Amino acid sequence: MYTSFFGLNEKPFSITPDPRYLFMSERHGEALAHLVYGVTESGGFMQLTGEVGTGKTTLVRSLLQSRMPENADVAVVLNPQLSAREFLVSICEELHIELPADPSSIKALIDTLNRHLLQAHADGRRTILVVDEAQNLAPEVLEEVRLLTNLETAKQKLLQIVLIGQPELRELLARNDLRQLAQRITGRYHLEPLSRDESAQYIEHRMKVAGALSEVFEPAAKREVFRLSQGVPRLINVICDRALLGAYSSETRKVTRAMVRRAAAEVTGDRESAGWPPWLIPIGGVAAALVIATAFLVTLDSRQEVIESSVAATVGEPYSDPASEPLPVGPPVATVIDEAEPVEPEATEPEPSEPEATLDAKLRLASDLTTSETALRTLFELWGIDYQRGVRGCSQAEAAGYECLFQRSSITGLKQYDRPAVLTLIDGRGATHNVVLTAVGDTTVTLSIGGVEVTHPLIELSDLWFGEYVLLWRPPNGSSNALGPGSTGPGVRWLRESLAAIDSRYASASPDSDEFDEDLADKVRLFQRDQRLDVDGLAGRNTQIIINTLLEPDGAPRLTRSRLAQE
Repeated sequence: MYTSFFGLNEKPFSITPDPRYLFMSERHGEALAHLVYGVTESGGFMQLTGEVGTGKTTLVRSLLQSRMPENADVAVVLNPQLSAREFLVSICEELHIELPADPSSIKALIDTLNRHLLQAHADGRRTILVVDEAQNLAPEVLEEVRLLTNLETAKQKLLQIVLIGQPELRELLARNDLRQLAQRITGRYHLEPLSRDESAQYIEHRMKVAGALSEVFEPAAKREVFRLSQGVPRLINVICDRALLGAYSSETRKVTRAMVRRAAAEVTGDRESAGWPPWLIPIGGVAAALVIATAFLVTLDSRQEVIESSVAATVGEPYSDPASEPLPVGPPVATVIDEAEPVEPEATEPEPSEPEATLDAKLRLASDLTTSETALRTLFELWGIDYQRGVRGCSQAEAAGYECLFQRSSITGLKQYDRPAVLTLIDGRGATHNVVLTAVGDTTVTLSIGGVEVTHPLIELSDLWFGEYVLLWRPPNGSSNALGPGSTGPGVRWLRESLAAIDSRYASASPDSDEFDEDLADKVRLFQRDQRLDVDGLAGRNTQIIINTLLEPDGAPRLTRSRLAQE
């Protein structure tokens, strides 16, 4: 539902174990190393345990998909709630062993399995049994598992067994009547949840695998995800998926901390998850002081969240965090002009005394003119788009064939895009202002503040701008999905034709093909290298925007091809 809205190729937080999304934290790397050791060395058991949702099954699937020895035959038992006979039958079926004439006889099943293992060993092949959810194995089945390790030659075991389970598996194997099995376990590893930093990296990793080309989850939102999930990947997936749906419903491309709280409350049905933990509730007189201190810290944190979230507010979409004050909506431009009548016309061209007033001072004086609506109206006018008050900015852009790009970058990055952009500035008092960057020179910038252009040294802008901006661009064929190997359709043809139009060196060998082949990937890499982009051979959003910029007609608004850049 929300994938196209965020420019994703698929849902990034599906709870179905997918090895492509495996995030190699330090703990997961160690766990996988233990599993690889277990299946490449002969003899005994390997045991992997971890809390529910920590990624055990995903690790196993990654192991089965790409880390198994070429000479290995693998039997995987996913549902171990079986009787001893059913368990042996399942192993035989997984290994494609023909069942004996009397499949009800455990002895006949073991004899048949033993003959197969001996033949496999003679053929130079290894046999591995992987049992998932092993904590559900009945004691009599575990005893049968132990007896299977007795199938051996004079030098080595014929069957390597890997047990995957929840922490209860450790308790089960600690029983006195199963001590013989526990003594045969040659390797153990317990998988812990992710740390706070790893949780943030996990979210970013899954978004990138799904095709995200910019940050969607704000830093405060990632921290809140960790607080609510305690680093358990499955809970992270569920909360983040619901938070993305909430952002989509609000038509904002940034996920805030408040959205994460509401998502967790909806998923768990516990409305308390959006508030402070019970242990923070103060008791008595000492607690009163804690309440005051906590309120102060929350105020500071809320301000930081507003700063981090200001790009979403820049496009005039309603900020969805009820704890934060929404950006004020300024009057229409016509009203602004009426109120500004006493100002001399020369205000659009700074007089010699203008530099005496700093950019910070001008923003404070013109705070009524630095609303998101006023800035967006100016940006739309530069592109020749009619702006309608009361309609969300990005919706209007999409109706006109454009798309809003939210990013955090530098002036160098914006000069590469060469497009005007709405910048979010923070003055010395912490107030937020939305202005339009219309031109960039070597040492100066030109900004539109409420429709009035002013020029200031670049260093002044750097003191007030923390890199957040929004610009407009026109996706090819109305789709901003990344193009790469396996892509087909009109987007690929647009890519071929556009690269060839920019420079003949980028022309591909099959100009009419609508399939993204290796030749086209080479041309994309050449273009990316020339443009100082990440050279990955994928035509993502950044690459597409620069292609569009180079092909825009001369009348399109520019940052560097302006009178300021030419002075």
